[in-house]
Amino acid sequence: MTAIPMPNERAPRRRRVNWEMWGWLYMRLSGVLLVVLIFGHLLVNLFLGDGVKAIDFAFVAGKLADPFWIVYDMLLLWLALIHGSNGMRTIINDYARGRLRVVFLVLLAISTVSLLVLGSLVLTTFDPCPAGTPADILPQFCSTL
Repeated sequence: MTAIPMPNERAPRRRRVNWEMWGWLYMRLSGVLLVVLIFGHLLVNLFLGDGVKAIDFAFVAGKLADPFWIVYDMLLLWLALIHGSNGMRTIINDYARGRLRVVFLVLLAISTVSLLVLGSLVLTTFDPCPAGTPADILPQFCSTL
């Protein structure tokens, strides 16, 4: 006759990563940080200075010449895109089934990665005054650099 093992004698189960919990936590934390970043973005771009009429190529080029604003905009880009994609992933998981769900999730992943790469490239490689460009088509502030 075999004895039934005591509960503490069972083999320990391997813990898995709870992705849903981490996704839920990310949505809360990134949401709070996004609210702060978005209001800061709106404050600087719309309320300080001359308002919306001052936003032109020179304004954007001036902001992207400062490493602080590159990091700020990069953080805003990454947090917002991943936050939105995580929300879309939740909706897809709730309403799509079978192969359609897999197709939607793959398309979501491709679009998210593409937008993150393209946005990051724009923020890190933007040059308003490229070398070799005729002076008559460059913005006025390029002549002072």
